[in-house]
Amino acid sequence: MFEGFESGIVKRDGCDVFYRRGGQGPAVLLLHGFPQTHAMWANIAAKLSHNYTVICADLRGYGASGKPNGVAQYSFREMGADQLYLMATMGFEHFDLVGHDRGGRTAHRMALDAPERIRSLTVMDIVPTHLLLDDLNKDVARTYYHWFFLAQPSPFPENMILSDPDVFFQNCLTGWGLTDLAHYAPEQLNAYSASWRNPDCVRGMCNDYRAAIDYDFVLDAEDLGRKLSLPSLVMWGADGAMAKAYDMAAVWNDRLSNYDTAAIRGGHFFPDTAPDQTYQALKDFLDSVASV
Repeated sequence: MFEGFESGIVKRDGCDVFYRRGGQGPAVLLLHGFPQTHAMWANIAAKLSHNYTVICADLRGYGASGKPNGVAQYSFREMGADQLYLMATMGFEHFDLVGHDRGGRTAHRMALDAPERIRSLTVMDIVPTHLLLDDLNKDVARTYYHWFFLAQPSPFPENMILSDPDVFFQNCLTGWGLTDLAHYAPEQLNAYSASWRNPDCVRGMCNDYRAAIDYDFVLDAEDLGRKLSLPSLVMWGADGAMAKAYDMAAVWNDRLSNYDTAAIRGGHFFPDTAPDQTYQALKDFLDSVASV
């Protein structure tokens, strides 16, 4: 994976931020979601690197990035600050930003906190964090039960997950993904499983979800009414839980004023299971931004 890409680590306040970088052209930062790592972008990043400088990074708590102690360390603001620091360290004051799942929530927070840094924003298969938590319906609660399981006090969810992490996380990939493991590239799946078998990673992921309730909900409440005007793309899995529960073409109306939409075949993990279609929709959008 990532042939021709360099890898490295930068430190922000003592926390490692692992990244891979390849290609030439305008900078694009790709952020993964739960329960994955930067490896989810391998197929898409290789193609984008023909026209863009592509950076794929692990969020704190995930993959090869640092896993600090304390729930407050895992707010999307802290996760986003890592990535803003990473891009500045590499000399990119302006860049396109793409995030799936938790990476999408991190990306949205980055755009709120540093809109002058972000050239365009792409969020994949999420609705706004505050909306999901504040207006929870029974269908979303049943499908996204993990939000509330993972947020339970430590070490209850960690101990349960670590009794058989493959069973828990593979169920996540196949349950929300509406697919089976055969649709995931083996090298990427191996990278995910190596990460989620790490007890520190499981702790980090649980703290990510604890922080969403304890910190991000409050931070997002402070920004209700703010609309980002930067060019944006909202993507979702056409057959996924979010598409069934929400009007995905309209759910970001209160947060974004200048956005396009794209529904991709498959469920939540469509970047893994439909990488070619995902790449084409993303590249078309990035090209349109670059041409302005």
